[in-house]
Amino acid sequence: MTMAATAVPGRGSTAAGALLVTGIVLAALTEAIAGTVLSLGRGDIIGDISATPDEFAWLDVGYTALKLIGFMTAPWLMRRLDPRSVLVAATLAMGLASGIAAMTARLDLLIALRAVQGASGGTLLVAGQAILFLRFPRSHQPLLQALFAMGAVVAPGTLAPALQGWLLDAQSWTWIFFGIAPLALMAAGFLLMAEGPMPAKGAPSPFDWIGFSLISVAFFCLSYVFTQGSRWDWFEEPRILWLTVIGAAALLGFLGQQAMARGRGLLDFTVFGPNAFSFAFVVSFVAGAALSGSAFLIPSFAVSVLAFTPTEAGRLLLPSAVPFVGALLLVALLVRFRHLPPFATVPFGILTLMAAMWMLSGSTSESGADDMMAGVLLRGLGLGLLFLSITLIAFSALDARKLAGGIGLFNTGRQLGGLMGIAALQTLIDHHTVANVAVLGANVAAGKPAVSERLSAMAAMLTAKGMDAAVASRAATSLLGRAVAAQSTVIAFDTAFNAVALLFVVAAPMLVAIKIGLARYAKARAAIAHNAAGSS
Repeated sequence: MTMAATAVPGRGSTAAGALLVTGIVLAALTEAIAGTVLSLGRGDIIGDISATPDEFAWLDVGYTALKLIGFMTAPWLMRRLDPRSVLVAATLAMGLASGIAAMTARLDLLIALRAVQGASGGTLLVAGQAILFLRFPRSHQPLLQALFAMGAVVAPGTLAPALQGWLLDAQSWTWIFFGIAPLALMAAGFLLMAEGPMPAKGAPSPFDWIGFSLISVAFFCLSYVFTQGSRWDWFEEPRILWLTVIGAAALLGFLGQQAMARGRGLLDFTVFGPNAFSFAFVVSFVAGAALSGSAFLIPSFAVSVLAFTPTEAGRLLLPSAVPFVGALLLVALLVRFRHLPPFATVPFGILTLMAAMWMLSGSTSESGADDMMAGVLLRGLGLGLLFLSITLIAFSALDARKLAGGIGLFNTGRQLGGLMGIAALQTLIDHHTVANVAVLGANVAAGKPAVSERLSAMAAMLTAKGMDAAVASRAATSLLGRAVAAQSTVIAFDTAFNAVALLFVVAAPMLVAIKIGLARYAKARAAIAHNAAGSS
């Protein structure tokens, strides 16, 4: 018998419940800030710690791999310890690691601290969301999960980039880490004053060291491949090829070892019993790719093409928090009070997100924040309609003993989907930029009348400003080459925006087919069980 958390009905007051929810949301916010710090602060951190791109890569890899490992090990910790204690410890570890990271420029120490942040972040996200399900009635979950999503999903996609961009321009990257420490202390304080679910008595299960070792190797290898593969042109680099093979082999070995463990390993296969969770787990990959991919594309386009500062790039996503939060609350209220099936809003979320990416695909090098704002706002609305519904679909059918394991798996799927989405989009941009330069360059030949007129006009403009005629001619050619390269990058980004929209065109029929297949499988299994019961 294992140790599992159970809810405490009626014991806590409204104030205690509010303290618990506030503490959980603040804890999720610490992970949101820590998890996105490298997206805008990459250049500043590399310069300050004098790291090469290869050395800096381990800050990404260490955080991502340990976060995935945290998702997998958090359920075991919650079976062995008080769930609230697990959450408090993970939150304090996040704050301590962030505080130390703000005071050091040593690369090796920063890598270790990022690993601690990743493990803490994965653990606190699983523990926090599970406690909400365990502590409060299922009827309250739509609103509670909407609040949790504000810290775990909305913040990293909208609020964190704006805050980090402002701090990078006004102060330095160290202030981003430094700001996490007091936030973690506040979260831990609220959690300690609140009342969490009580653990049921039982014999703790032994830790699965074999499974832990296999999945750790798999996550480290796959994290490196997905975050660095595009930079090394994927399998053209033997290192990427070998890490892919080792990671895939370790993952397959882990799954086989877990199947033979029969419920005594890190992975509980029984969570896939309810068809709703199985379907939501598949959707989590697509949703993660859409969320992380679009969150990667928009600031990258703003910084690399539109020459936005980090503050301006962060502010670009900030307004989308309003429709994102509004959609979360709307879905929560409809499900809670109108008893709307959560699946009903998923198609609207998909269509809205596709429309947003299609609108953003029309951006040019002359676009500004106002030109992109309609697509950015529509993206927030679509994500809000999509994410809460998937969460409610995934966990509503799981019992208390399987909740933490299901939440860990769901988050793992979303994280891996995000990694794959960003890797695919980065590769698409890199390859299309080179191809576009070749195509545009072939049509910008010096002998063509339009090209000659453009070069002559640019040279005349430079000469009028006091430049020597020969130098002006060479400068005009250089400027035209830069214009071709810039336009090639714009076209590549527009293709990437369209790719996110087309992702759902491909994925939607597959998801519908999976949904139908799961429903038929459930009917067949129920019929077999009914016949077996009748014959006995």
